[in-house]
Amino acid sequence: MLTPTTLTRVVGAALEEDAPWGDLTSTALIPEEAIATADLVAREPGVFSGGAAFAHAFTLTDPALTVDLHVGDGDEFGAGDVLASVSGSARSILTAERVALNFTQRMSGIATVTAAYVRAVEGTTARIADTRKTTPGLRAFERHAVLSGGGRNHRYSLSDAVMAKDNHLAVLTRSGADLATALREALGRLPHTAHVVVEVDRLDQIPAVLEGGAHTVLLDNFTLEDLREGVRLIAGRATVEASGGVSLETIADIAATGVDVISVGGLTHSARALDLGLDLRIA
Repeated sequence: MLTPTTLTRVVGAALEEDAPWGDLTSTALIPEEAIATADLVAREPGVFSGGAAFAHAFTLTDPALTVDLHVGDGDEFGAGDVLASVSGSARSILTAERVALNFTQRMSGIATVTAAYVRAVEGTTARIADTRKTTPGLRAFERHAVLSGGGRNHRYSLSDAVMAKDNHLAVLTRSGADLATALREALGRLPHTAHVVVEVDRLDQIPAVLEGGAHTVLLDNFTLEDLREGVRLIAGRATVEASGGVSLETIADIAATGVDVISVGGLTHSARALDLGLDLRIA
């Protein structure tokens, strides 16, 4: 997802947003010939993500800058660790600093919280997945950060899979359609590679969803008791996904019910930016 084209387009737009007519402060105060080195330093422990975005912010600003990444995406680090260094024109480093930090702080924050969720379900069969609750325009970056933290990606967009949620089912019900029949007809129109997910909020909806041929049944906001019963009813005939009411305090109990996937919107919509700083040294 995080292709060179995407990196150049999104990071370039961020740089243009931050300095549409140049960096007035650096141009006015910093000698053109000044050379510096800046270190990306962790102020707190975490899991790193966003190295490519960090580097792109500097090299798109000034191709003559040299960026050295000392850790890779997915690596754990401690407070005080130097994660990357950039050398070259002091003006250019200062111009790109905020954008570079914005990307890597945000992405490392997501990777760090994802890793905490993944650790919480160790020893179970549950996989931790993200959702489409991402910052508009930054989905590829935030989804990459989830992978850095050891999580899995859900469907990337509306074009990638069929996912019938409560509002879709409400429209079907009001139109008088039978759910099982509607699902079978949809599968007949879809390419054989298409994956079909159906969200339910009651146990009594599961038989029709299975009869219709859904590949994944999403149990939304179920109690732990009903999650266990849902797993029993589905009995391996479809992937079982749980969502809703998921937190670090609840996820171990949810995973213990036997579900296959737990989707967590909070990985992306609620993760805080990690405290990383850029410490500059004048050459």
